[in-house]
Amino acid sequence: MVKDLPDRWHDLGSFIREQRNIARMSLRRLSELAGISNPYLSQIERGLRKPSAEILQQIARALRISAETLYVQAGILEPQGSDHDLARAVLEDPYLNEEQKQALIKIYLSFRHENQRVPEAP
Repeated sequence: MVKDLPDRWHDLGSFIREQRNIARMSLRRLSELAGISNPYLSQIERGLRKPSAEILQQIARALRISAETLYVQAGILEPQGSDHDLARAVLEDPYLNEEQKQALIKIYLSFRHENQRVPEAP
């Protein structure tokens, strides 16, 4: 069952807050280490903002957890063992820069979202 997007962002924010608390890090310190503003990080933690994969990567690096963990929480990647590992392959491709990876993932996810709404022909 796919979660509604507002629930997904709230869950992602809660997960980030939990990881920050485990690391015994203040919101201000995490925002400094991740290179994002304190108010923006606060909005992410409260589920009010949808962070890009690049921002998630910066947060993951600052928390010293894998970016893939946050990508799964955000719905960018499917959990390990899933049939949908294209996004993971794109993110792991050493020949693409971050901007190219983000563009490809956005296109891929938009196509998947569009096709999930269209009933399959018999």
